[in-house]
Amino acid sequence: MRTITYSQAIYETMREEMTRDPNVILLGEDVGTFGGVWGVSGDLVKRFGEDRVRDTPISETAIIGAALGAAMMGLRPIAEIMFGDFLPVAGDQLVNQLAKARYMSGGKAKVPVTVRITTGAPGSAAAQHSQSPEGWYMNVPGLKIAVPATAADAKGLLRTAIRGEDPVLFFEHKMLYATKGDVPDDLDFSVPFGQAAVRREGTDVTVIAVGGMLPKALEAAETLAGEGISVEVVDPRTLVPLDKETLIASVRKTSRAVIAHEAHKRLGPGAEIAALLAEEAIGYLDGPIVRVAAKNVPLPYSPELENYVLPQTVDIVAAARGLVRCRL
Repeated sequence: MRTITYSQAIYETMREEMTRDPNVILLGEDVGTFGGVWGVSGDLVKRFGEDRVRDTPISETAIIGAALGAAMMGLRPIAEIMFGDFLPVAGDQLVNQLAKARYMSGGKAKVPVTVRITTGAPGSAAAQHSQSPEGWYMNVPGLKIAVPATAADAKGLLRTAIRGEDPVLFFEHKMLYATKGDVPDDLDFSVPFGQAAVRREGTDVTVIAVGGMLPKALEAAETLAGEGISVEVVDPRTLVPLDKETLIASVRKTSRAVIAHEAHKRLGPGAEIAALLAEEAIGYLDGPIVRVAAKNVPLPYSPELENYVLPQTVDIVAAARGLVRCRL
């Protein structure tokens, strides 16, 4: 084990997989000489050359389309979209081409494309650079969706995505890049999709924390422990596939569920998770399923207003505390 940043974990995984497999390539805006707008691709262009680390035009449609074509010809592209807000620009390539190519070819065309996407609010980036669009694409069959919240999962899930045969939307929260965690040295270390992680055991209430909300959920759990409330924190790790067995098992134990994500509340990932629990775990629940999410307004530039719109630790604390005191 080594303690490294989330950002370093992603860089190392790309470097290791490009060393292992010459078919792995990286393309996107400023990923080459500049090292990526977030600095994640670092010196990869110096290590592997411009044939394998390609700076692209400012065109998300071209990035995804080129990655799809390269994958169908035998390569394993990693395509970077520097802001998740720009992903809809490539909507047709994502929804009608990338997601459906393998199905429409009867499985003959493999589509091992990993689309790395930054998500979430980095602080005063305003309405067009702060959104969390993970839930938008949960409705599209054929796309897998990863939301790593730790450095180890950033590495393990990214390796699984790169080595897989299906397109993956890999959402990296901007505020997690500098966080640190223990990561195995094993060059084959991977984390399977569809396997949630219980980050903290508890008995009174389950908090399902998506991506960048995990640190806030753990902080809330620590606060509530001081009040005698035992919080179980579950990290889904992937939204598609979703590990419903772990979620339901946790709710069966605690009888209460809070879902926390930074996406807007209306039809965010929590809506699907809440529907799942309502359909398959309603008999275990002693209170309503509560969602803690961004308010349904565009993200403001003002720090004070941004903090008001985005879900905070205190919101998770209040939701969990209210459920524990609630009786149906």
